[in-house]
Formats: sequence, C-alpha cells, structure tokens
Amino acid sequence: MEKSPTEDPSNAGKTEQQGAEANVPKSGERPDQGTAPTNDHYRPDPQMDRDQSNIPAPDVANAKYLHPILAQPPEELTGLQLEERAKVAAGVTAVIKSMEFSWSEGGVNRGTRGLLKMNQKDGFDCSSCAWPDPDDHRSVAEFCENGAKATASDADDKAAGPEFFAKHSLAELSKMTDRDQNNAGRLTHPLVKRPGDNHYSPIEWSEAFQIIGRELNALDSPNEAVFYTSGKVPNEPAFLFQLFAKQFGTNNLPDCSNMCHESSGAALSPTLGLGKGSVTLNDIYEAEVILIIGQNPGTNHPRMLTALQKAKRNGAKIISVNPLLEAGLNHFKNPQDFMNPLKALGALLGDGTQITDIFLQVRVDGDMALLRGIMKHLFEAEDRNPGQVVDHEFIAKYTTGFESFEQNIRNTSWEDIEELSGITRAQLLEAANLIANKKKIITCWAMGVTQQRQGVQTIQEIVNLQLMKGAIGKPGAGTCPVRGHSNVQGDRTMGIWEQPTKEFQDALGKEFNFQPPYEHGYDTVEAIKAMYKGKTKVFFSLGGNLLAAGPDTEVIAEGMRKQKLTVFVGTKLNRGHLTTGETSLLLPCFTHADVDMQRSGHQMTSCENSMGVVSQNKGVLVPLEGQMMSEVAILAGVAIATLGERTNIADWVAMTENYDVIRDHISRVIPGFENFNEKLRRPGGFYLPNGPRERKFTTKNGKANFTTTELEKYTLEPDQLILMTVRSHDQFNTTIYDYNDRYRGIHGERRVLFMNREDMADRGIKAKDLIDITSHFKGEKRTVEKFVAVPYDIPRGNVSAYFPEANPLVPIASVAKVSNTPTSKYVIVTVEPTRKTVGAPLGIRLAVEA
Repeated sequence: MEKSPTEDPSNAGKTEQQGAEANVPKSGERPDQGTAPTNDHYRPDPQMDRDQSNIPAPDVANAKYLHPILAQPPEELTGLQLEERAKVAAGVTAVIKSMEFSWSEGGVNRGTRGLLKMNQKDGFDCSSCAWPDPDDHRSVAEFCENGAKATASDADDKAAGPEFFAKHSLAELSKMTDRDQNNAGRLTHPLVKRPGDNHYSPIEWSEAFQIIGRELNALDSPNEAVFYTSGKVPNEPAFLFQLFAKQFGTNNLPDCSNMCHESSGAALSPTLGLGKGSVTLNDIYEAEVILIIGQNPGTNHPRMLTALQKAKRNGAKIISVNPLLEAGLNHFKNPQDFMNPLKALGALLGDGTQITDIFLQVRVDGDMALLRGIMKHLFEAEDRNPGQVVDHEFIAKYTTGFESFEQNIRNTSWEDIEELSGITRAQLLEAANLIANKKKIITCWAMGVTQQRQGVQTIQEIVNLQLMKGAIGKPGAGTCPVRGHSNVQGDRTMGIWEQPTKEFQDALGKEFNFQPPYEHGYDTVEAIKAMYKGKTKVFFSLGGNLLAAGPDTEVIAEGMRKQKLTVFVGTKLNRGHLTTGETSLLLPCFTHADVDMQRSGHQMTSCENSMGVVSQNKGVLVPLEGQMMSEVAILAGVAIATLGERTNIADWVAMTENYDVIRDHISRVIPGFENFNEKLRRPGGFYLPNGPRERKFTTKNGKANFTTTELEKYTLEPDQLILMTVRSHDQFNTTIYDYNDRYRGIHGERRVLFMNREDMADRGIKAKDLIDITSHFKGEKRTVEKFVAVPYDIPRGNVSAYFPEANPLVPIASVAKVSNTPTSKYVIVTVEPTRKTVGAPLGIRLAVEA
C-alpha cells in the first residue's frame, strides 16, 4: 500500500487500479469489516424533551393570495393523459429514457462520459439512491434510469447565472414549476438577496462569508442557528459541516434522515445495537425468502431489481407488501441483458423476470398488523412441528424478551389483524408457509414503513420476525433498510445528528482541541417549529430543499420568512431557495460528477451506501465556467470568517487544499475509519464495522432484544380516507425531472390523486374530475386545490398523491412515535369537487389591500 497523500503529496488524488479484486467477499462469506462499533445510544423516549406546544394550521388554500412568492408548486394543470399502468419495469424504454435525459442535459459527449464513469471503482458515486455497487465485477453501464436522470441533471451544460436572476424576480421564479426551476441550469455564481430586494444579484465570495460570519456572531446564542444537511453531501464536507456547527456551539443539525429513515435507526439501535441494516449485496443473492415492505424499487432503487433478479435465479421467493402493485414489484427486464447476445432476445420479448411470488396489498398503515398475522401463523406452525419453525437455539443464546413477545403475538386476534391490514387470514397463511421452513430470510423496507404513525414499532416487528427465525448475522439473512439519497447514511456516520453520543463528542473535541456542546439540538421537525416561533435567526442549508421535503409546507415557509439570514448551498435552483429570510445567500457548489481541483491536485470524496460500504467519489466532468466552489472550500471559508481565532485557521486551509487531511482527522475520530486514506484507495472501497452482521449485538445488555409492541386501532369519520404521499417515476426525492409517471400510466401531470374506484363512485367523482383535498388533524383542516382524480388499484379507504404537491396536507405535529418522523404515510383526508372560484376570496382581498 502506498503512503497516504498527507505523508506523500505526490499521491494526492491517486487511486489503486480498478482491476484489483483484493478483499472482495465471495458468495456465502462475511466481508472483512474490522471490529464491531459501540452502541448507537438512541434516546429511549425523546418525545419528553420536544416542543409539544401547538402551531395553528396555516391557511394552505389561500396562501397563494397572501404571499407573492409561492411556497407550494403552482396549481396550473399541465395536461393529464392516462394509460394503463405498466406491468414490467425497465427494459428497452428505460435504456431509451436514460439516453434521452443524458444527452438532452449535457450533450452526447459530456452525458455519455458521465454515465460510463458513474458507480465505477475509479469514478464517481451516483448522486441519487444509496443502493450498493457489486463488490467484484461491475458492468460497463453500472447505472439505472434513476441514476442516469440524476447524473444528466448534474452534467447540465446550461447555466443559471447572474443574467438569469436579473431577468426573473423571486416571485416570477416561484410561479415556475419545480421541473422548470431544475431545468433552468446549473448555478454558477454566488448570489445575494439583500433586505427589501426581490431579485438575487451577484456577490463576491469574500463578502458572502463575511455576511454569514457577522450574522452568526450577532446571535444571542449559537442555538439560534440551524444547520440543515442533504443526504447527497459526501462524507468529507459532512464531517466539516458538523465540526463547524459544534465549534460554533450548537448541535442543531437536522437533516433529511430525520424525515425518512429516522424510524429505522430508532427501531434498530435498541433491538440490534446498530441503526443500520445488517446485510450485504451478496446476502441478497443468497437469500431463500425476501420480504419487500413499503418500498417501490422500480422507481426509487431500480438497481435493486438486478439483485432481486439474481436472487430469483438462485431460487429465492419474494413476498411484496404494498398498497400499490408497482411495476418493479411485478416483472423486470434487465437492461444489462441487451448487451448479452444470449439474453438479448429474451430481454426484448416476453415479460422478463417475475419478481413477486406473493403480493399482499396491505392497507396504508396496516403493515404492523400484517407482520403479526404472519408471525401468529408461524407460532401455530411451530405448535404442530416443535423445533422446526422457531429457532430456539439462536433465541436462547443471543436474545432476550422472547416470552413476552410470543405472548403478545398469540394474544392478537385475527379479527384485528384482518381489519387493520386488509389482508385475509388465508393470504397471510400462504406467506407464512413460504417462510416457515426457511432459514435465510431478508426483510427490506423503505419510507412506506418509516413514515407511518407506528413506523418504529413496525420495524421492531420486522426485527422480531428475523430474530424468531434466527435469520440475522449469517449469509443470506438479515435486515435491509433501503436508504434514499446517496450518502444519507454516511452523513449520520460523520456526526450529522442532533443527538450525538458523548463518545463521539469527546473524540471530536480531543482531535480538534475544543469543548463541543453535549445537549441535544433540533431535529428537522423541531427546527421547523423553532423557526416558525421565531426562536432561530439563521438557517444554513448544505444542499437539499427543506421547503419541498418537509411537512406542512406553509409552516416551513413562514419560518423561513422570520429568519434574519438564510444560506443555501446548491447546484441547481429549487423552490426552497425562493422563500427566504431578510437576507439570503445562494452559493453554487460542485456536483459528484465535477472535477474538483485544489492545490494538491484532483480531489476525491467518499460516500457510504445502504450496506455500509465506503467508496470513493471522483468527478470526471469539467465544471461549467463561473465561480462555483467545492462544498469543502465553502465550509472552510464560512468557518474562518465566523470562528476566526477560535479555530485553527491553518488546519481549515490545509483541509481545503488536500481532502486527505480531512480523512486523517476522521480516522482518529470515528471507529471503523482507521487508515481511512489507505482503505479508500482500495478498488470498491471498504466495509464499516457492523455488529449485527456477525451476531455481535452491541446493545446495552449485549443481546438482541425482542420487542413487545402495542397494536393501535384508529377510527375514521364518514367519508374520511387515509392518504400516503409517493414519488413519481420522473422524480428523485424533491427533484422533478418531468411530469410523467409512466409505470403508473400518468403522463403530463403531477397534481393527481389516486383513488379506489368504489370510493370515487361513493362520492360521485369520475375519472379526471377536479377535486380539492382536505386533511384533518385534531380539529384542524388544511386544503389543497385543483387535483385530478385518477381511478387506480389501491385498497378501499386509501388514496395516494405525489410530494411535494401533497406535503401541505401533512401536519407538523403528526409524527411517528419515538423517531419524530412526519407521518407522510398516514394523513386523514376528505375529498370533494373543486370549488368554482375566481380570484381571492373577499376577506383575503381586503387583507391584502390593507
């Protein structure tokens, strides 16, 4: 192994050759991952010290009349065309769409170069989902349609520079659709909106840093600042961001993880000792049974379908649990097969690989009852076949709490299970029979579970199922939370967390010679509340789009307006950049695909995928002309301008000039990152320690813990329905690439509500009727107008709509227990035909005129 570039500067930016395959685990083997880490120390009852006071429901429907800058997407319809929903994911169409996006954004040469270097061992990490790359061989085209769209957007050769912002006011920009905002081009120059201005205008970097430093240092307390992070941010800038916030004096570090997989961490830490999944990609290939719950891999993690296809060819059975039968859960045509002469014809004709063996169309929020039904059947099977279904040896050696858990499951009535889940006892028996005699079982889940009222408890039932089968800590078995953004898991590892452990803070303080704060800060929901109530004055966003990602859109917007300063570091314009504080800065940074040249040479960063592999990210595209800076350089400039002599300025300069200096710091602070620079240069990266993967359960009692949960019922008023928000196919998180969702048969429109046909008939609603949707929470109402009703195969009593359009319906106070995650998968709504109104209501007009 060559010396670290911090010891030998001539090695800066260099990597080992891609062809080397050292340290690659073979099928059935555990990866080399070092020593298991300590417990995550998740707070057992965090609700106790959170703000429980009420925020009144905003006037969502009339907000467009109250504020010239729209916080919600415009209501103008873009032209719905309906087709039959697709039964097959990917195939030729996915290849064509990938090329169309890539070439239309960055041109043929630039777009193609970006695609061919994406997810390669000597290339850059896809900036969309965190699905892992193969440990061994990688194909020439190691990307999916989703990643192609994200990279095409990053490779955009159009510029949204000072001339663009001089031409368009913030109000005008807010009336553009989210798609058109994203397609305006790359941000190229630092911009400022000064007090009273309605345009962003150019500013020098030095003045921008001075403004941030001045406003931060004028605060009465460091806790009056909020530092928000996107999951796209690589490890190195994420580490610097939390370091700066803590040197400044606060743990107010909310991030997008608070809104997606926080429930996973809250459930896994006390039960297994680590808030991450336990499986590797090779385990997927080895599994006998895979459960996919609350996840749509065809749209949100398309490369997962390749792994599922391989598992199916190895004999695996797949049980899919979802309110919608998504195309990716049905059949899959692997685009990679078109490059193989032996498979090309089969990929072109027919329906491809059948993914799901048993589909359970669960009601929204009914997954917990469904899991109990499966486990109740398994206990009955164990009664008939003692010692053949439940792994008593594993339970006795590694776990606690089994007796209470077993009694809880046996005491649950079939009536409650069927009513809450919407699945019959016979259907659940079919699934249980598939599991009963199998030992290699993996359960995958995503935001369809984590954003429920009882998301944490539902995941604990998933863990219970895995534990009762002894299906954890061995090849082909374990837990698999499938993360969204490319480095959302890595950002948490780097210390982006509002409730850091004492061990982490002690190590950070020792490394950088300062006293970090130990009191917990604001998570995303608490930060929104604090901003709304005027408890904060500065909001700093490193990437992301909180306005469009968070719940209760108009509450977030009002909180933004109350800030003295808002700072947005980003690559492209989004709606969140337009609803601002008194002063606002829009600072352009590089993407994953951009070449990042610093004083020591071509820099690389790193990301951690869903399965705990840390690998390099090294851009290949020449950045557009302009004044963009790397996230690392921006943060160093902010830190020096704000902290001055309170920090080691020379170290910040050194970290900016050579990112290996950052990694050397990380190697001494975070367990598992020892020799970080050396390990990162291995082809494919390295695995982080993972106790549950090796049956080392680093909980407080050293055991894997069964959980006895409470199954809550709910009652609805007449005409009320349960709404869940979802993504469209031409969308990744809050970034909208186009108005289509071809797998669901939607073209040219996003303001749609998927409804059961019988629910539509009961309300006298026909296909394509215009409707208004009202959410109901503790006597409060929020209404969004002008959606289009679409009949769809969805359980009766359930409806679905896209976010961010439906986010204004999600109350800020409606959160999952323990994790405080917004309940975007459980919103009580009513639906009625759109009111025929012209202009603002009289009361609103009078208020505006006054």
